[in-house]
Amino acid sequence: MLSQSTDIFRLEYLNIPENDTGIKTQRYRVLFNLPIKLNEKKDYLITGLEYNKLDIGYSRDLPFDRSELNRFHVVDLNLGFITKWNDNWNLITILTPRLASNFIDGVMTEDFFMNATATLWKENSKADKPFRIILGLSYNSTAGLPVPLPIISYYRRFHPNWSYTLGIPRSNFKYHITKKHTLETTLLLDGYFINLQNDIILPSGQIGSRITLSALVGALGYQYNISKRMSLYALMGRSFEQDGKLRNNGRDDVFLLNDESNLYIRTGFKIGIF
Repeated sequence: MLSQSTDIFRLEYLNIPENDTGIKTQRYRVLFNLPIKLNEKKDYLITGLEYNKLDIGYSRDLPFDRSELNRFHVVDLNLGFITKWNDNWNLITILTPRLASNFIDGVMTEDFFMNATATLWKENSKADKPFRIILGLSYNSTAGLPVPLPIISYYRRFHPNWSYTLGIPRSNFKYHITKKHTLETTLLLDGYFINLQNDIILPSGQIGSRITLSALVGALGYQYNISKRMSLYALMGRSFEQDGKLRNNGRDDVFLLNDESNLYIRTGFKIGIF
């Protein structure tokens, strides 16, 4: 997906119902990260695994065989390191080998992608108005631009009942009703970039070798906090912009699958570091 997770564990279900283009999507996600303390300086090694299964349905005819475009898998291995940069900042580096494919014929070289992230993280949770700043760069070989992209996040609890986060790829505004119950409005990016092991030959003669989706989503959410780090959550909203395409090996667009807005429903359970 489009960003590294700060969760220790996450179990999630996403439903994007059918829209006017006749396409619907379901995603099942499980993630586990294990921090291992290395020394008294509080350096940590992070190892983790994330798996996403996507089921996509089509109710309209397409000018090509869609039988291999119904189920996709994304598998990430996270290898990270956290260290004290100075008295105020922590440095986090993460290397993420990825397999993203329909896996029709096992695993192929084209299914493999490499992502990397480096961020600086500053936090004061004991201040009168707690805050957190994350600044960094992420190189994602599955993104449309083959250059490092910024990661920016600024969080502030400016009132006992109110907080906000401004950043990329997610911003939100939260009302903390009690310690157990939180409401939020959020704006986020979501999507995928997946290899097709058997090329799709289009009537135009062009070749589809990748299937991609990018979406800008606005949603309302509710979170039930089981404990300080553990919670159940649900989001419901709609995509403002959505772009589902087939692409060739050069990442050029060759066929538009979906450019209509959708409902967006996401729910799950997570254990986070904040």
